Amino acid sequence: FLRLCWSNAASTSTPSSLSQNECSSDALSLVVPDSNYLMASSIFHDLSSSSTSLLNLQTRQSIFVSKDKVKDFEKTQLRIPVSFRKKAVNLQMMASGKTPGLTQEANDRTYEATTDNFNNNTDVFDDIKQRFLAFKKLKYMDNLEHYKKLADAQAPKFLVIACADSRVCPSAVLGFQPGEAFTVRNIANLVPPYESGPTETKAALQFSVNALEVENILVIGHSRCGGIQALMGMEEVDSRSFIHNWVIVGKKAKESTKAVASNLHFDHQCQHCEKTSINHSLERLLGYPWIEEKVRKGSLSLHGGYYDFVNCTFEKWTVDYEGSRCKKEGSGIAVKNLSVW
Repeated sequence: FLRLCWSNAASTSTPSSLSQNECSSDALSLVVPDSNYLMASSIFHDLSSSSTSLLNLQTRQSIFVSKDKVKDFEKTQLRIPVSFRKKAVNLQMMASGKTPGLTQEANDRTYEATTDNFNNNTDVFDDIKQRFLAFKKLKYMDNLEHYKKLADAQAPKFLVIACADSRVCPSAVLGFQPGEAFTVRNIANLVPPYESGPTETKAALQFSVNALEVENILVIGHSRCGGIQALMGMEEVDSRSFIHNWVIVGKKAKESTKAVASNLHFDHQCQHCEKTSINHSLERLLGYPWIEEKVRKGSLSLHGGYYDFVNCTFEKWTVDYEGSRCKKEGSGIAVKNLSVW
């Protein structure tokens, strides 16, 4: 059998100082039959570092003891005094160079930081929840018949192509209500050429023009566009960059800007390119056969818009299809009905 006892004094002995049958009175003493001494010695080091090692005793003893004696050990109850467990934890903390106070303080700080992050995340969605409930009460319920019709089908008059920039939400800036504008947003509000591969913008064009039969396409650019800045500052295309491979769609707008505004400050070049890029996108829309056909027949109109959120102004213009046909290919488009709001 294995007998464990703990004296009141703190243990400073090491396994090498123990006799076979007893320890000094200042240490944790083991009284073990001779045949089990090797096992007791092997576990003593674990006892001095952590009381939890005693719980693994039944696993370890099977290495040194016969099957008959294993049964005896299974019947043995090991009682670990609470004081021993506390002292073992303190010894472990002292060995690691940490003090209980500092450790508890660090744990408290970690808990507080975790709680703060949780509360912050909760606050964000609480705010969104309140907005939704306000929408439901003040708009949805007050216009229930309208929203029931929208549940059955949509018939928007506009397709809006806008930038993904968080500062230029078309619904917020221009007041589009649910059902009024089919919207696609991408980096720098670009329209890719008809001949290029499939994109979500081209899918939106096809669906809105052919299935929804929108009457207007509005391409909206804006001030301080990060996508245009990336385009203007790009020396060469990095094939590994998704951004570069997308904004290169506006390469012609960059080239025409450099041709007429290369002497200007970079910020002014970008502003010029932001507006030029809109017209290049409108010109590319006429390269889609089913769009050009509807524009020619007068059932679809193309518009450009530029939102300057620095000064809160909005410029709007419309493509003059007949005037554009008179221009040489590649020389741009003609516009009409220019206004500033």
